Amino acid sequence: MNIVVCIKQVPASSDVKIDPVTGVLIRDGNNTKMNPYDLYGIETALRIKEQNGATIKTITMGPPPAKAVLQESLWMGCDEAMLISDRKFGGADVVATAYTISQGIRKLGDFDLIVCGKQTTDGDTAQVGAEMAEYLGIPHIAYVEKVLEVKEKSIVVRASMDKTIETFEVMFPCLITIDKGHVTPRLPSYKRGKTMENTNIPMITFQDVIDQDETHYGLKGSPTQVERMFPPERNTDKIVLEGTVPEQVDRLTEILKDKKYI
Repeated sequence: MNIVVCIKQVPASSDVKIDPVTGVLIRDGNNTKMNPYDLYGIETALRIKEQNGATIKTITMGPPPAKAVLQESLWMGCDEAMLISDRKFGGADVVATAYTISQGIRKLGDFDLIVCGKQTTDGDTAQVGAEMAEYLGIPHIAYVEKVLEVKEKSIVVRASMDKTIETFEVMFPCLITIDKGHVTPRLPSYKRGKTMENTNIPMITFQDVIDQDETHYGLKGSPTQVERMFPPERNTDKIVLEGTVPEQVDRLTEILKDKKYI
């Protein structure tokens, strides 16, 4: 069984820098971590491997420093990793991102199951997994909280929808997106890390993908464009109301009316 787990490097805090020209996050590898939902995806894949046997490959799209999360996935127990990185892929929205990763997965060869985190903490769209499945022409189930059974030709999962909890059986090859559920992600193994610290992580660039149409990638391939992105300005201005309680209430009411809040 071949499993592909899609992961992503995201900012570790809200203190991030934004390129004033392109309006996208500056991802320099500093103050970053693996997307939390992807940890649940890796743990889900590892448990399938332990119970049913599998080869797990992790894949991420990002700048060269994103190799750090791929190394972390290897330390956790995954078998192989691959980085998708090229300046032509930069600035991609969810559509171009999903298409680029799907092209990278095609380079990996045959697979049975793709596992993605439900969403990323920097984008929060929860769209990339489903769009990848569409580009690859395979079925998918979103918001999976638990894998119930892995059969020879299918997987049975429980998914938490908005108002219902549903059980699905989907045939391989397929894609599932993992929500926080009934598994606790394991920590990376120091011993395994020492034995795999020199493991080569191959990189796929634009020249390696099957589709060589530049208009399908990066900013050129993104139907949505960010008009402007900027860090919020901190405002420490304040008004201290004095007088009796009725006087403070009257003054507060005047201020709210002036600002058209009421």
